[in-house]
Amino acid sequence: MKLNLQKPLVIFDLETTGLDLVKERIIQLSYIKVMPNGEEIRHDYTINPEKPIPAEVTELTGISDADVAGKPTFKELAKTLEEEFKGCDFAGYNSNNFDIPLLAEEFLRAGIDFDFGKCRLIDACAIFRKMEKRNLAAAYKFYCGRKMEDDFEAHRADQDTEATYRVLMGQLDRYTPENEPDEPERRLENDMQFLADFSKQNDNVDFAGRIIWAPKKDAKGQPVVDAEGNPVKEEVFNFGKHKGEPVAQVLRFDPGYFSWVLSGDFTYNTKQVLTRIRLRESKMYGR
Repeated sequence: MKLNLQKPLVIFDLETTGLDLVKERIIQLSYIKVMPNGEEIRHDYTINPEKPIPAEVTELTGISDADVAGKPTFKELAKTLEEEFKGCDFAGYNSNNFDIPLLAEEFLRAGIDFDFGKCRLIDACAIFRKMEKRNLAAAYKFYCGRKMEDDFEAHRADQDTEATYRVLMGQLDRYTPENEPDEPERRLENDMQFLADFSKQNDNVDFAGRIIWAPKKDAKGQPVVDAEGNPVKEEVFNFGKHKGEPVAQVLRFDPGYFSWVLSGDFTYNTKQVLTRIRLRESKMYGR
């Protein structure tokens, strides 16, 4: 099956020094850029994280400090990646929970404000969990009919990227109206917006979930709806003393909280999202 694309789709995977979005760094980035005409462009970067790679990461990935010595840092690659990724949608495996947030952090650390909010984010893992609820190796066997270890070397970003691409194609082949005539909820559309919506697992505004979308309420505590009767949502804090309170309201009545977050141990993306809300509110109220 050929992907139905209106703009390029970047299917990617990362290997990193760990799982902490604030502290960890990328050591390998591999991607397949699929163009609307079907052309496929592949790149695989080994990246110097500018910090020691833990022994357990080397054991898992096979990537050591010696492998990254002399390799470009993410900051040195950032402008090239920005140009390559501009105007693209993104797909990965568990990418909405980890790879996209960490990639966003790396761009911001390099001084580049890459707005993933303008991209469709498709997560083959989320689709798989909703459909079959297993891991990448099981997904590969289920959708591709082969054992992943027979075709790929485990825990390498380039290998996992290829497997993820085949899994996504297999998912689209499997969940068609013809194969699921009696269960419409188990059908997938070969459409990137549909797949991005289907991949969504939460109401996070920022990737770390410090700010979330929640139903807006009026002065009487009743849900606010739009002209078509749909619930209107607003950003609320999901942590700390203002948990559950609208962000815009907190910024008006407790402006020091904004400064506290910006100086605290929060992800760059959380600070970026909060800053954008503050700027929006300032323009709205002329402050």
